[in-house]
Amino acid sequence: MIQNSNTFVDILLPLPLPGTYTYCIPPEFIDEAERGKRVVVQFGNSKLYTGLIKNIYTETENIKPYTYKPIISVLDAFPIVNSKQFELWEWMANYYMCTQGEIMNAALPSALKLASETKISLNPLYDGNYQLLNEKELLVARAVENQKNISIKDISKIIGTHKVISIVKTLIEKGIILPEEEIKEKYRPRKVAYIRLTKEYENQDLLNKTLSTLEKKAEKQWLILISYLNLSRKFSQNEKEVKRIDLLESISAKTSALLDLQKKGILECYYKIESRLENCVANENPESIIFNDFQLRAISELKESISKNQVTLLYGVTSSGKTEMYINIINEVLSEGKEVLYLLPEIALTTQAIGRLRKYFGDIIGVYHSKYGDNEKVEVWNALLNGFLTGDNEKRLKIIMGARSAVFLPFTNLGLVIIDEEHDSSYKQNDPSPRYNGRDTAIMLAKIHNAKVILGSATPSIETYYNTTIDKSGLVIVEQRYGGIELPEILVIDLKEETYKKRMKSIFSQTLLQYIENALNNKEQIILFQNRRGFSLKVECKLCNWVPHCIKCDVSLTYHKKENKLKCHYCGYSTKVPERCPACNSPGILMQGFGTEKAEEELAIFFPDAKIARLDIDTAGSRASLQRIISDFEERRIDVLVGTQMVTKGLDFNNVSVVGILNAGSLLNYPDFRAHERSYQLMAQVAGRAGRKNKRGIVIIQAWDPYHSVIKNVVNNNYQAMYKSQIQERKIFKYPPFYRLIKISLKYREEEFLNKAASDLASRLRIIFGERILGPEYPIVARINNLYIKNILCKFEKTLELSKFKQTLKTEIEKFSNLSEYKKVKISIDVDPM
Repeated sequence: MIQNSNTFVDILLPLPLPGTYTYCIPPEFIDEAERGKRVVVQFGNSKLYTGLIKNIYTETENIKPYTYKPIISVLDAFPIVNSKQFELWEWMANYYMCTQGEIMNAALPSALKLASETKISLNPLYDGNYQLLNEKELLVARAVENQKNISIKDISKIIGTHKVISIVKTLIEKGIILPEEEIKEKYRPRKVAYIRLTKEYENQDLLNKTLSTLEKKAEKQWLILISYLNLSRKFSQNEKEVKRIDLLESISAKTSALLDLQKKGILECYYKIESRLENCVANENPESIIFNDFQLRAISELKESISKNQVTLLYGVTSSGKTEMYINIINEVLSEGKEVLYLLPEIALTTQAIGRLRKYFGDIIGVYHSKYGDNEKVEVWNALLNGFLTGDNEKRLKIIMGARSAVFLPFTNLGLVIIDEEHDSSYKQNDPSPRYNGRDTAIMLAKIHNAKVILGSATPSIETYYNTTIDKSGLVIVEQRYGGIELPEILVIDLKEETYKKRMKSIFSQTLLQYIENALNNKEQIILFQNRRGFSLKVECKLCNWVPHCIKCDVSLTYHKKENKLKCHYCGYSTKVPERCPACNSPGILMQGFGTEKAEEELAIFFPDAKIARLDIDTAGSRASLQRIISDFEERRIDVLVGTQMVTKGLDFNNVSVVGILNAGSLLNYPDFRAHERSYQLMAQVAGRAGRKNKRGIVIIQAWDPYHSVIKNVVNNNYQAMYKSQIQERKIFKYPPFYRLIKISLKYREEEFLNKAASDLASRLRIIFGERILGPEYPIVARINNLYIKNILCKFEKTLELSKFKQTLKTEIEKFSNLSEYKKVKISIDVDPM
């Protein structure tokens, strides 16, 4: 329905479409319409979406009111997105060459994005003649007739197949049913059930009589009632409410006995809406932290640098007490009434770090990351927003801890951003769009709020450290561990020599096994690092060298022993392990290489009494399982923790004395210009887990090339040597921080056609940008999920005005995509690829 109106709004939709869409505001919504509020609009012929009001304006010469659809409803009493968020989204869209709709889709919790659900209802004009329908069509028609309206999902369940669209389409064409769009609210407040006495049984005399009767005739009901009176402290000055779940658990009772008491009118159930966010009380004062001299000096230098620079790098060795320094700075920022964003690269780290900060700051800390449910995310969003709107300072969250997505939250008075382990590649979002870097986006967020940034790392990224050398950011160095503990001793084991002399025990050197045994005897803990999960990296025929590959991707399958399956780590495809080689029928199938699963199993053979656990994506896929593993290791219920990169990232365990890197070569030989930097970071970080609190630790690095320069730098803790060698190479070969990279990826099902399309696009771009365009080339894995991939790499000098080049690049890619010949080719743009 088109309406005349003098007031219009630009609506941002959570879709990968450029720009905003203009709608008119019906008179009844004019007073409610406000920038940052959600509205329901019709987009296309029938689909309804939740959009955000971005701009409001009155009629001008260029506006023709009769051409615009009206907004259908306004969903919010207050704006849920503020002007600073819109400013960040605009910057991200320009910098990362994506749409603001894609950013909105990533930024808002799913429960705040309402999309319509198609419902089917019976056509009131239909005469009810079902004789011409087949069996499945009749089932659907009867279901719609009985239920008045029904979702397509429910229809699928009724007829027992997912392929229902064709049936629904046929029934619509026959005029039997009609489709309708219905907005479905996703957010559900948490309702907690409580139990109380009914008003009648507030009378103590009646209650006593009832108790006497129940004791004789219904013992289970009597027990529940007695337990309720004990828990509630009924008829005392300290009376409190009783949750239904607590009442039932107190005597291990079943729900049926409680329901009987409710039916008799003795007890009643009522519900309260409660927050899903954890409540905790701060039990320590941040000012009570005792710092040693070098930490006090570092804090003084940090505060001085913060006063002069927007961004400061805190470059401190592992276990130097960076977290305690953060707490000191956070306390000062909070005293000014400002908010703090504390970013961590991995969800694993938030579990430990939250506990440490909550000791000092209690429940003013909110946690936000992808393992949280949609409803929890909405509550964090609202808690950060509503304190500002209501002016209730006590209800506000003042510290947000989370992974990269926390940059999207509605901060109103941000004073400090801490980006811990800033070097970590997990800050980069790879797929889907927006392909943003959480670290760089957080720095821009701080700039928008005029806030300060602390980048923390024991192994800073090359780009970050380079910025300190050109005075783009400040630098504070902490070279000593807290408590005077020495950095760990590092031993390098030559795997070639150990193998030649037959001293290897499975995948472990004798030296490593000896140190593990000594640590176990001393009741100390061990961390073993292997950068691959699974049992064996590949399966190979001994006779003809056949290797099983994924049917959808150009990659070999990894063997997972627990499930006894070969798995693809790219698309999830899995298959059984063949008993004989499909190529030559030989029974000689060998397992090649090893992952964390094999390391865990093999170690148990040597130390059967040790409690061994594994920390990788297979064992820590959920928030609960991740927290359980970390908690068990912290509380020493696990002796040896075998893991992938998850064990390298800033975790702090007091009792770890031995760290083993099982195969350093797998890190060093990756074909990427960042391979040596990342290898150094990973090895130095995992080595830093050893000997953090009580005594000096030991690190054993097993390597096929023990004299590699990166390994030497790790042994000598020589970051500067690694930095100098890498910065020279990058300058010569035109890589960051001297050049900016933009990767263009093309994907298509047919390899030959993709080659043609990629070559054509590269040629068009080379006409404009010349030698700055490299490729197209296949990536290491050239096919994923049945789509072939080719990459074009753009290298732009830092000295150029990049925004103009990006706009030209984007325009050319759009022209190419609009050519009828190439419309089906998928093209993605990745700015600053990692």
